[in-house]
Amino acid sequence: MTQQKLMTARKRLQAPAFERTLHAQVAREIGLQILEGKLMPGAVLPNEADFGMQLGVSRTALREAVKVLAAKGLVEVRRKTGTRVRPQHDWNALDPDVLNWLFSSKGFAVGIPDLLELRLIIEPAGARLAAERATAENLAEIESALQGMETAIEDSASSVESDLKFHLAILEATHNTFMRPFGALIQEALRASFKLTNRDRAAFEKSLCRHRNVFEAIRERNPEAAEVAMQIVLNRTSEDIERAIPKKAAKKAKRR
Repeated sequence: MTQQKLMTARKRLQAPAFERTLHAQVAREIGLQILEGKLMPGAVLPNEADFGMQLGVSRTALREAVKVLAAKGLVEVRRKTGTRVRPQHDWNALDPDVLNWLFSSKGFAVGIPDLLELRLIIEPAGARLAAERATAENLAEIESALQGMETAIEDSASSVESDLKFHLAILEATHNTFMRPFGALIQEALRASFKLTNRDRAAFEKSLCRHRNVFEAIRERNPEAAEVAMQIVLNRTSEDIERAIPKKAAKKAKRR
């Protein structure tokens, strides 16, 4: 094979991956505009030529991006009326990309109240089950994450990751087929919420005590105490987040 033919073959192999990357980037950009409220529910996207020029991409990449967004419930494509942004209740909120976009955008406060409600439903029950079912290995994982939090008081980024590992380890310790992957699914959302509450040293030290109470209840095989201890952690988290997010933003988020 000549050098020229070899280069042509390589380009052909690389092109599909590039196109996938490009349309994924375009989908993310449009998705963020929707999640941040720049494109409101009911709004019709600009025609392909104008929108493609605005985003600096080809019509092909734009069409593929719209297909991705339609599959996630963010937009619907109608032949005569164009592509329209769908209401929030139609979004596939547990789609990993949607969660990532929501909690990495400026409009992430939209999802915080619902996330807290969901955690209050899932995690106390998870702590109860963990107290009943955790293996020695599970306990070691939970304790390791707790120790990571304790040694990361001066390192906000590390404390967030250890906090995340703590909660994921408890869900893992339930040994429930559906509970176990739940945390992994929403971990970007959890990570974003933890960043709001792990900044103040005094508050973080108190949070450590509450997390240790959860671990000790699980280790002592006390389901009731584990459930209550996790409820206390989450109730205080809700209070901390309410202080961290401007009240107007929180109210607006809840109305959408």
